[in-house]
Amino acid sequence: MPKSLGELRRSEWSEERVAQRSVRQELRENLLCKLERGDELFPGVHGYDDTVLPQIVNAILSRHHFILLGLRGQAKSRILRGLVGFMDAQIPVVEGCEIHDNPYTPICRACRERIAAEGAATPIAWLAREHRYVEKLATPDVTIADMIGDVDPIKAARSGRNLSDELTIHYGLLPRANRGIFGINELPDLSGKIQVGLFNIMQEGDIQIKGYPVRMALDVLLVFTANPEDYTARGKIITPLKDRIGSEIRTHYPATVAEGMSITSQESWTKREQRKRVEVPQYIREIVEEVAFQAREDKRVDRRSGVSQRLPISTLENVLSSAEQRAVRSRDSAIVARVADVYAAIPSMTGKFELEYEGELRGAENIARELIRAAIGKTYSQYFTGANMQPVIQWFELGGELKVPANASSSEVLAQLKKIQGLFDNLSVLEVSQKDDAAIVTSAAEFILEGLWAHKRINRSEERGYFADVRKTPEPRDPREPSGRMPRRQFN
Repeated sequence: MPKSLGELRRSEWSEERVAQRSVRQELRENLLCKLERGDELFPGVHGYDDTVLPQIVNAILSRHHFILLGLRGQAKSRILRGLVGFMDAQIPVVEGCEIHDNPYTPICRACRERIAAEGAATPIAWLAREHRYVEKLATPDVTIADMIGDVDPIKAARSGRNLSDELTIHYGLLPRANRGIFGINELPDLSGKIQVGLFNIMQEGDIQIKGYPVRMALDVLLVFTANPEDYTARGKIITPLKDRIGSEIRTHYPATVAEGMSITSQESWTKREQRKRVEVPQYIREIVEEVAFQAREDKRVDRRSGVSQRLPISTLENVLSSAEQRAVRSRDSAIVARVADVYAAIPSMTGKFELEYEGELRGAENIARELIRAAIGKTYSQYFTGANMQPVIQWFELGGELKVPANASSSEVLAQLKKIQGLFDNLSVLEVSQKDDAAIVTSAAEFILEGLWAHKRINRSEERGYFADVRKTPEPRDPREPSGRMPRRQFN
């Protein structure tokens, strides 16, 4: 690669290619190449192929600054960081420049003086694409100096220059993102006067520092994220700034359980360094994901706050840890998650959703238990609709009871479960047979019992375990019988 300005001029990195190609044009050209090749645009982002991603593509092709609006846990930050994949692998910059100046068209005074003095011998450095993305989390204490820059009196004193001299400037984050992407997370948290400071860079492409007549034509793409439901509580995006943002794109939660499961499987830590076999059955994964879907629809959960995709991710990790702990304590040969482990993971759920007044009265832990029960019931229906579970129900109605010890080994629990007639007749629906490992059979059988309880076909309590309430409601007496109470006479 060229190491000096002279070598750069003689290379393929001509002045036309480098100087006359803005960041937004670079993103546009590289995105078009990816679209022609059919490359994956945002690896690791699921569920947005037909909704969000086409809008982002349109914004980039239009060379727009844009904002992603969505509730928490909707991959907004991941998308912004994925934009660097549309940049060149590396670009030439003036070596040592704080704002990554273009060797052909330098904008800072120090680089202009250096090139004038050294000419073709001016050293060139190469900036990788991953260093061209600068991100700032907006907080109320952010200042103009943080974002744009400020005059550095110490630098002025050491160099013997006036404060109005351009060489005394200490650059903020925005100039340091020159020739790259500058992302601001949670834009409404940025105070109004700081948002005003972004006007010039978005419309005219330049900044002014400390009131001095210093104009710097920065080349930068501005991208933002915001939670639209937090505007009233945490601030707002001022109207003139919204007017300068080219595209406003709404994100959303996964539309289906399958999409949510693909995200959860990708992000959760399930590959444990155990010598034992580790397995999370498919129906357990579906239950964990369904809990999040149930929470997003529950009226007792604050929908304006949202239920993050982090809920099923952390829950699945906790479910596996509970199974791991039980297997180690009981010396099982395999680590297999069960429905009981989903209940053990409640501490990873309660902090992931905000409750309405009715939910606060009920309590977060009770709400979580009810959400799990609803998720089990819906998942059970998808597997066992039309299955004959009457023999299992009759066993309990005839007085049968079963309490599964929390730390019992799988073989011990399986021996108890075999007493229930008809329980193993439908295991094939779950692709399980009685010849499989005891931990797998136990997990499947427990899922069936929990599903029957979720549909109120049998009962369950902490003291008795699974049982059936055989008490019958007495039939009403005929009011005309002597022993009955005569009906009250009606008058017009």
